[in-house]
Amino acid sequence: MTVTLTDIAISDNRLILDGQEVDSVSGETFERTSPAHDVVVARYAKGGADDVARGVTAARRAFDAGPWPRRAGVERSRVLRRVADLIRRDRDQLARIEALESGKPITQAYDEVDASAELWDYAATLARHSYGDAHNDLGPDVLAMVVNEPLGVVSIITPWNFPLLIVSQKLPFALAVGCTAVVKPSELTPGTTVHLARLIIEAGADEGVVNVVTGSGGVGSAMSAHPDVDMISFTGSTEVGRKVAAAGGQLLKRIELELGGKNPQIICADSDLDAAADAVVFGVYFNAGECCNSGSRVLVQRSIADDFVAEVVNRARRVPVGDPLDPATKVGAIVSDEQLAVIERYVSEGRSGDAELLLGGDRLASDNGRFYQPTVFANVRPEMSIAREEIFGPVLSVLTFETLDEAVGIANSTMYGLSAGIWTRDINAALSASRALRAGTVWVNRWMDGYPELPFGGYNASGEGRELGRQAIGSFTQTKTIQLQVGDRTTRWVPAAHHLGGLS
Repeated sequence: MTVTLTDIAISDNRLILDGQEVDSVSGETFERTSPAHDVVVARYAKGGADDVARGVTAARRAFDAGPWPRRAGVERSRVLRRVADLIRRDRDQLARIEALESGKPITQAYDEVDASAELWDYAATLARHSYGDAHNDLGPDVLAMVVNEPLGVVSIITPWNFPLLIVSQKLPFALAVGCTAVVKPSELTPGTTVHLARLIIEAGADEGVVNVVTGSGGVGSAMSAHPDVDMISFTGSTEVGRKVAAAGGQLLKRIELELGGKNPQIICADSDLDAAADAVVFGVYFNAGECCNSGSRVLVQRSIADDFVAEVVNRARRVPVGDPLDPATKVGAIVSDEQLAVIERYVSEGRSGDAELLLGGDRLASDNGRFYQPTVFANVRPEMSIAREEIFGPVLSVLTFETLDEAVGIANSTMYGLSAGIWTRDINAALSASRALRAGTVWVNRWMDGYPELPFGGYNASGEGRELGRQAIGSFTQTKTIQLQVGDRTTRWVPAAHHLGGLS
């Protein structure tokens, strides 16, 4: 296979700080090479700790003294809606950037752009619905209000697999309630985030409200440890998430983490097997498996396992792998040599652990780019690394079970708990399993559907906190109690429990 790219104009991108596009302090730059075409597609300013300090200073000033937190919710809502409209206006450009930098198929890149615009629209709605409580039954001489105020400056650190979508799961909700932000996209896929920041400025956000620092992992470390940052919102690997949490925890910052997953789909014998097989193939090979929600672990009831797995292999064999810019492609390129090496290591461990390789298991021959064959392992045991650890590649592990209780036990036997699925026509079994599965999202007879209205996040090592849904804006607020004296007050000491409740 040969994948070529001839119509390319290398884009030059600078940092976005305090409403301006500027060079990094060092003046250094770095390039992004398309993982499918092996040609340079963009150049970026290489930020460092000094640039993080500039971004945090701008965001701090915009929060402490700027108009953004003090704007009416309807005004912030209008800006967010303009951003959504601008994302749709620039749909073609954003999708192409995403496909070139990440290696994902262009059709999936378009879906990501569309979903991102929906998130900005939804956050715009929530900007008009941030409210608190009033308490008027505390006695005749007191009225109390509980208000939700914007938390402050938020550090947002995003990964390379869904760069536009994931920043859109965080940033518009922070902005909706009046926070300001410094954003660090992955150095592998910064393009859509930089473009988004330009759209936010075009939409009318105030100077310093959104700042973008591109660069390597040192930028994220500086953002996590900066004393003027109030919150860190991170999506990425569990390993890095622990480091982010440790750095932020030293300064008692609020931490929100969306981390890895080893997500099971449980296939019962009474399910719609055609729909389940389609969901299994989609779930593991979508975005080349480079997805925290990847359905990389399938548990099949033993009585149907042979036939079901044969059908999955048959469908997986026909999945088109190739040029991300070809609309017919369903699986594109692996994002980097480093990630390709990770996939190869896990496949080697699967082979040496006596799992049965039914399909794939090797790089796809190509004169350029990095592509991996859709891969299926059967006869996988729960203790194997390919059954317990996140591979982040197009590799499916198939396990079997006899009873639903056994399946739930296997499903819960990893450190992760991001999502899970169950396929059955028995509604009682579905509800029972859904309650027993230790996962932030459980799909029943469907897989990987997402809606802005529904919270998303994980249990255990899959993260802390929730994104999306009405709860999303709560992540970026803090609660304040205000008590008002009504009428004249006579000073007195009354040692009643409700008066002493606020003392420590």
